[in-house]
Amino acid sequence: MDKSKIDLYLTTNAKYFEPAAIPIIRQKLEKANDDALVTLQACELKDPTLLLVISLFLGGLGIDRFMLGDTGMGVLKLLTGGCCGILTIIDWFTVMKKTKQKNLATISMIL
Repeated sequence: MDKSKIDLYLTTNAKYFEPAAIPIIRQKLEKANDDALVTLQACELKDPTLLLVISLFLGGLGIDRFMLGDTGMGVLKLLTGGCCGILTIIDWFTVMKKTKQKNLATISMIL
């Protein structure tokens, strides 16, 4: 695959991944064909900043966990008020990292 296309993809989508994951994604993209890049561009990645804002305002209802696909924890937070607020506060500090890990897992399935 063309290195300029890989650089463009990584530059425009760097905020969706951990900095340590960028070299891993680059290696996988270099081995992949052009069809994989087209599929990746069509793939919808979750914005970590948006999920943090949602976690701050609606975290007690579990909306952030539902958006990440973590339905069990979302139901738990919904029914217990975020485990009396404790799990909600923990999620404020961890939701961005979880979102970036989820995005990496999504891309890994494609590549």
